[in-house]
Amino acid sequence: MATFVNLPSGAWRAIVRRKGRYISETFKLREDARRWATAQESAIDNGAAPKKTYVTTKTSLAHLIDLHIDDLAAAKKPIGRTKLEALLHLRRTIGETRFAKIDRQFIIDFGRERAKGGTGPVTIGMYVGWIKLVFAHASAVHEIETKIEPIEKGRLALKHLGLIGKSQERDRRPTQEELDRLFKSFDENLWQRNPMTRIIQFAIATAMRQDEICRITWSDLDLRAKTIIIRDRKDPRDKYGNDQRVPLVNINGYDALGLIEEQRAIRSNFDDRIFPYTATAISAAFTRTAAKLQIDDLHFHDTRHEATSRFFEAGLKIEQVALITGHKDWKMLRRYTHIKAKSVHAAVAQLQTWTDPDD
Repeated sequence: MATFVNLPSGAWRAIVRRKGRYISETFKLREDARRWATAQESAIDNGAAPKKTYVTTKTSLAHLIDLHIDDLAAAKKPIGRTKLEALLHLRRTIGETRFAKIDRQFIIDFGRERAKGGTGPVTIGMYVGWIKLVFAHASAVHEIETKIEPIEKGRLALKHLGLIGKSQERDRRPTQEELDRLFKSFDENLWQRNPMTRIIQFAIATAMRQDEICRITWSDLDLRAKTIIIRDRKDPRDKYGNDQRVPLVNINGYDALGLIEEQRAIRSNFDDRIFPYTATAISAAFTRTAAKLQIDDLHFHDTRHEATSRFFEAGLKIEQVALITGHKDWKMLRRYTHIKAKSVHAAVAQLQTWTDPDD
């Protein structure tokens, strides 16, 4: 029996799984989807290959992007904001390009044009990665013949040209004076609806990202254990289902549980979130106020760096910090320890004071 899915666009996706075969197609009307599915099931029952009409109708990059977005929506798998914005940007700018024309040279030209326009190496690499992803999705899910190797060769060429690269690690930490100025400005701003001082302090107390702060719920708070669950925490491989229970501590200057208790006064029966705000609004308020106070080059995400550094300065071990921050690769935490040559000399000197040469 065929399955019919009403997509967010209003179109209907017909999915036929029969005798080990899988085929799907999208139609504007449900009746068209039903007729097509019936014909494909009949063809499979009679031993004939189903007619892959979508192979001939899907010809552009925009078609492949739409297939990817619609398939994830049908599977109720949410798309991250960054990924969705990137896909929609590609759709607007080069979506009309026939995907058969996207080869190594196209990718190289694409990267060069973006670089001329001021796009950085990390963003260019991200765009090329999303193109490769929708190609792979179309091939694996819909049996559309796409070529991945030319895209990878183009990506490698852009890397050799210096147009694709890794992001530079930021080591910007807000000073206490800068934090105090931010807190004072937010507290005195009668038009500021979100409790930004409390949010920033909570970010430093927990090392949570702004979107994680806006997702945690009262239902996932365990006061007895002093822990909370962060759902679908960011992960380089797959964040969906990556739920982590993290401890709420009072060790680096701000009390995570105390700040949560302050939120009880505004708890709503209609929203289970502890901080019922949007990450976009938090980021905008932080950036706007930092600029007004002439605090240079400070982002909200820098509070995560500040928090992690404070955990190490408080004496936590790397595995303990990783449990709070969610880092699965401990090597990613090494830069937060800021170990320098003079630190080694100081440690050696301390050891020598403990050692009695007469023993």
